[in-house]
Amino acid sequence: MNRIRKLAEELLKQYGEKFTDNFEENKKVLNEIAEIKSKYLRNKVAGYITRIVARSKVVEKVEQ
Repeated sequence: MNRIRKLAEELLKQYGEKFTDNFEENKKVLNEIAEIKSKYLRNKVAGYITRIVARSKVVEKVEQ
C-alpha cells in the first residue's frame, strides 16, 4: 500500500487539477499521464486518488 500511496501523492502534486472524484475518469487520466502496465496497480492508484479528491471536496464544503 505504501507504493500506491507514494505514487498517488506524486501524481496529485504534478497533475492535481486533472483528477476528479470520479473513478472512471481518473483511470483515463492515469492512462494518459502515466505508464502503468498493471491494471491492478492502475485501479488501486485511481481509487486512492478518487478517495483523496472526494474527501478534500467534503472538507471544503464543511469549511464554507
